[in-house]
Amino acid sequence: MLKLNVNGKPASLDADPEMPLLWAIREDLQLTGTKFGCGMALCGACTVHLDGKPVRSCSTPLSAATGKKVITIESVGNSKAGKAIQAAWVKHDVPQCGYCQSGQIMSATALLASNAKPSDKQIDEAMSGNICRCGTYNQIKAAIKDASVALSKGA
Repeated sequence: MLKLNVNGKPASLDADPEMPLLWAIREDLQLTGTKFGCGMALCGACTVHLDGKPVRSCSTPLSAATGKKVITIESVGNSKAGKAIQAAWVKHDVPQCGYCQSGQIMSATALLASNAKPSDKQIDEAMSGNICRCGTYNQIKAAIKDASVALSKGA
């Protein structure tokens, strides 16, 4: 049995330790907000937080998550940074098709949790591994900046 902490709740899984974390999250735990994109850690759709750091769950073995805190899109709004990002996403009407958005939000939240006032370059670097086929990059960047301002005001 592998012991995980997912979204603040303990979980025990009888699974292959080399299985990608993505499939444990989606199939075993039924948390389907984290999306499968490319399966090669190139698009960012499967991004989750592992001890606060953004990781690509499609290429992270389940064994790497044991004993660590896993946060998925389903609970990212429980943090100040996550709540600010989600509000800014709505304000700036970021999603179009929406498929990549959970990964985008997870990367943006990790950025603001570690750097409340990122520069344009830091935003570009943090978001560079997340691909949006709809091309909402300008709205994404505006939403991150807006969430940063909201956080600095204590929202």
